[in-house]
Amino acid sequence: MSEAPPFWFQKPGFAAYALSPFGNVYGRIAGKRMKAAHSYASKVPVLCIGNFVTGGAGKTPTAIAIAKTVRNMNMRPGFLSRGYGGSIAEPTVVDASVHNSKDVGDEPLILCDYATTVVSPNRVAGAKLLEEQDVDFIIMDDGFQNASLLKDYSLAVVDSRRGIGNGFCIPAGPVRADMRAQLSAAHAVLVIGKLEAGLTVIREAAKMAKPVLSAEIKGIQSEALQGVHVLAYSGIADPEKFHTSLEDAGAIVTAFRNFHDHHPYTAQECRELLEQARDEKLVPVTTAKDAARLRGMGREQDSLRSVSKVLNIEIAFENPNLVEMIIKSAIKNADARRIRSAD
Repeated sequence: MSEAPPFWFQKPGFAAYALSPFGNVYGRIAGKRMKAAHSYASKVPVLCIGNFVTGGAGKTPTAIAIAKTVRNMNMRPGFLSRGYGGSIAEPTVVDASVHNSKDVGDEPLILCDYATTVVSPNRVAGAKLLEEQDVDFIIMDDGFQNASLLKDYSLAVVDSRRGIGNGFCIPAGPVRADMRAQLSAAHAVLVIGKLEAGLTVIREAAKMAKPVLSAEIKGIQSEALQGVHVLAYSGIADPEKFHTSLEDAGAIVTAFRNFHDHHPYTAQECRELLEQARDEKLVPVTTAKDAARLRGMGREQDSLRSVSKVLNIEIAFENPNLVEMIIKSAIKNADARRIRSAD
């Protein structure tokens, strides 16, 4: 399913309740799989950035923020990604000068600017390849529900705009597995923003004594968009969040085009966007993920990318010191399991 049905993020109605028996079965099976035996324990600490639901929650900027702190602690981070939307099936080190989003997906093309990045549908094989790259700290971008690779620390990211939607499991809602099983597997929860939809998760996390961290999304050098009339286009899970971020940056969103999550832009779509921007005298602006998806995909895609402004974002933690504490906890947990293994 490339796009979440709108009813997933609305008050439960007929569709959600009608599909809830299937969701209950799906949730229980997915929850049991999360508790399955791990097939591999990495030689280095593994920190997983995941989320409870399908769609974007802020995992990638969170992973980047953690990687920056890992570097500041004099370690060599590496990213492990499934490479969603890419065609490469073998574990591969991402090279932005060689690969495009059709090869490796959009998120790895962003991550590789910050640290060695490996894409691999097989998380274990990907972790082993990262170990060969002289990486001493692995950051998983997603893979929270995948039990094959042992995680030394799992941070579940929640977007306070959407929370866990209607609270039902797929296909009745956006939840990936039984929430109790997911919360049990998480070491901590990171809530991005302060909107009401995040409160449900905060309350559930509190019941299970899980630490809850807070952060906000901030635009990087977004002052260049102040007062600019823009054509906003994106293929992400929550385009409204993108529009809000543009307005917060002072941009005037005069027109917008929304495509489904991870949308591969065709040459015709790029021509249409360029023509609309020219005819209506608007500046095209998009997200970092969309810009990555355009790179190296053809003449029209490169043309659109070259004239588009990109709204880059970063995660600002309410307490930045907690990031270092998370990393130290992952290292401590990795040391403890290595000692147990030796015994």
